[in-house]
Amino acid sequence: MAHPTEDKNFRLPTTVRPQRYAATLTLDLGAKSFTGQQTVEVEVSAPTREIILHAIALQVGEVTFRSGGTQLKPSSIRAVEVSETVVLGFDAPLPQGRATLEVAWKGPFTDGLRGMYLAGKVVATQFEAADARRVFPSFDEPAFKAKWALSVRVPQGLAVLGNGPVVKEEQDGVWNKVTFQETEVLSSYLVALVVGPLVGTPAQLVGGVPVRTWSLQEKGHLTRFGQDVALAVLPRLQDYFGLPYAFTKVDQVGIPDFEAGAMENAGLITYREVALLLDPATAPLSVQKRVAEVVTHELAHQWFGNWVTMVWWDDLWLNEAFATWMAFKIVDQWRPEWRMWLDFDAHRASALYLDALKSTHPIHGEVRNASEAGESFDAITYEKGGAVLRMIEGFLGEGPFREGIRLYMRKHARANAVKEDLWNALGEAARQPVEELATAWVGQSGFPLVTASVNGREVTLSQRRFYSEPGVESAEKWPVPMVLRYQDASGVREQRVLLRDKQAKVTLEGSGAVKWLCANAGSTGFYRVEYDKATLAGLATNLRALEPAERISLLADQWALVRSGRASVGDLLDLAARFSDEEDDSVLDELVGRLAYVEGRLVEGEDQVRLRAWVERLLGPGLKKLGWQAAAGESDAVKLRRAALVRAVGGLARGPDALAEARPRVARMLKGERDALEPNLLDASVAIVARAGDAALFDTFLQKLPSEPDPATQRRYLMALTAFEEPALAARAQDLLFSETVKTQDVASFVSGLLANRTGRDAWWARMRKQWKDVIARTGGAPMLLRRIVESLGMLRTREELEAVKALLKDHPINEAQQATAQTLERLAQDVELLERCGPEVSAWLKRQA
Repeated sequence: MAHPTEDKNFRLPTTVRPQRYAATLTLDLGAKSFTGQQTVEVEVSAPTREIILHAIALQVGEVTFRSGGTQLKPSSIRAVEVSETVVLGFDAPLPQGRATLEVAWKGPFTDGLRGMYLAGKVVATQFEAADARRVFPSFDEPAFKAKWALSVRVPQGLAVLGNGPVVKEEQDGVWNKVTFQETEVLSSYLVALVVGPLVGTPAQLVGGVPVRTWSLQEKGHLTRFGQDVALAVLPRLQDYFGLPYAFTKVDQVGIPDFEAGAMENAGLITYREVALLLDPATAPLSVQKRVAEVVTHELAHQWFGNWVTMVWWDDLWLNEAFATWMAFKIVDQWRPEWRMWLDFDAHRASALYLDALKSTHPIHGEVRNASEAGESFDAITYEKGGAVLRMIEGFLGEGPFREGIRLYMRKHARANAVKEDLWNALGEAARQPVEELATAWVGQSGFPLVTASVNGREVTLSQRRFYSEPGVESAEKWPVPMVLRYQDASGVREQRVLLRDKQAKVTLEGSGAVKWLCANAGSTGFYRVEYDKATLAGLATNLRALEPAERISLLADQWALVRSGRASVGDLLDLAARFSDEEDDSVLDELVGRLAYVEGRLVEGEDQVRLRAWVERLLGPGLKKLGWQAAAGESDAVKLRRAALVRAVGGLARGPDALAEARPRVARMLKGERDALEPNLLDASVAIVARAGDAALFDTFLQKLPSEPDPATQRRYLMALTAFEEPALAARAQDLLFSETVKTQDVASFVSGLLANRTGRDAWWARMRKQWKDVIARTGGAPMLLRRIVESLGMLRTREELEAVKALLKDHPINEAQQATAQTLERLAQDVELLERCGPEVSAWLKRQA
């Protein structure tokens, strides 16, 4: 009979639970390996003949179990690859009660970006979801929280950072031995270690907690902004949760090669350099906002995830959705002029598109094993989860919602929790039926399409599940908390409705004729809206009365209705034509995003030329009026509007005047003239110029990459190399993927850039198929990067390419990306159908505009 560990869905028994790890690691950087010794204090709750630990690629040596005066050695030590465990078998039952388990082991650094690995000159760890087992033989599931007392022996002269502050540093032979303060109870995935030639900002205190931001020495001048963000938001988070920060210090570290954006390790937060390091004098505002949001997200995790932790990965959303929502809320409090909720809406769009597929998944869904847990780090868990929390907060009110969160934190401090614990706390604080609302949105896939029809002062609302595939129907419904915003004789009003049934009629408060009605006020609801013809016309003729978020939703919802076959692409283009005088950069970006899809996927040849000319007629006058040079004292709003128009006219429309303006400015910028380009124009200008660039410009970007300290600038140059449309240069860029020029962390983005290249795409797709194993190998096995590679195939366009993608992923399946595979194939099939259905209609519409 097979042992339970032979099952890849194996979960550790709860008979033996860790209380405290006391471990010492010795790192041999030259050999890329380590040795370890640890004593684990455990609680044995029932007699057992075995202890099961997680371990991957670790060679376990001497093991001793001690209880009272008893000392036992295992009679067998058996590694089980399928369950990533090592089974310690004993001849006699182990006694109940407190005991210690002494283990010695050795293991290799990981080649990919997980476990313990080398990121250039820096040794870093990345353990979420289940890679602590690559470094420690451990109880590597989130429910097994324990204290960690760690020491590490490393070569002399390196900075050494852990979860706690250093309490002792001594020379141990050729080694420098560093001992950290014992941690609070932590799940194993939150343990971290960083070693390297790093420099940190001076420690600054927030309520007695020292905060420092670290980088490689040559990037030390880029740490100030991330440090200032942490100092600003940490007090706001402590105030929101009503609890002090629990983990003795905050160290933030930029890692030169890192899979995710950042990782919330308790007291030692690790980041991609581009998500932490910048110079605010030269960084676009979008980069500054992104860094602020990521820093705040990771600090929010110190409460939601680290202090109160999910029991198992099916409740990952308890960590990620809350940190997502909280980051935007707190940064918005700190910098209201940044209008962070509009950025939140842009992020939420990815979840709405994903959740309209048949292959989507619930926010809370079954997770059977660690590899499936890795697939949960997506837009549904983060962005849909965050949007649903925002919707529930809107329903309960800010005050009651916050009190519920504080109650949840107090009740489950230092422990683990499940979603019902949160609903109970929110319900108790708000005295509202939270569970009905929450369970439907968290446990059910998809979201509703709400139809709204106005007749006099009566609004008829109905709901059905929205699918992006035409003709698909299902019977689900949701309790939909709606806010209706409308204008009548008494002015602009709001009215709240909880739509529980398939259909409802609502009489609007106020008096007189209804001039216009928006059925998702402020765009805070996670649903699409379909208006009847007259109501849509009322919105289209009163665009300026709508909030920017509502104008964005109007465009996005109409586009979604086109995809699903419920609206005409011609009507969408007619609506787009009404935005010629749009001044809000976020609305312009939404407009350009929709038109870019049409230009890139629905037209070609002469129709492509016609569409570009139409876009330039629509938005070119706005750019001419603003010009490219920022005036002294100009507001961020004007700078961002200019940048959006440059993306539209220079990027989408390929306007020759825009290219002529960008070329000399980029040349001056490359020579070091800081005032050549206003920072918010950098990304678009470099991309525009690269697309039409020559070999000399290609070589300039390539030569600047290794020595560029600013990670955002480095990424800008790297991605520009994928944009050159001269065929020989496109081929050179393809070669670079297989070189050290492209770091592991950037492989998926670089592949996407190559597939976006109009002249190089076909050759690159043919090469990808031939060298698929080499492309996949470049990810180092990082699950997140593997998923992104699969998702990048959705950039292909034709039915022939769709069939080739199906065959490729069938012949070479990627187990870590099963969900991404299904979603990519479904979305690509819909894109192909949309081209076949709407291409002729777009062509006819464009000819009518000439």
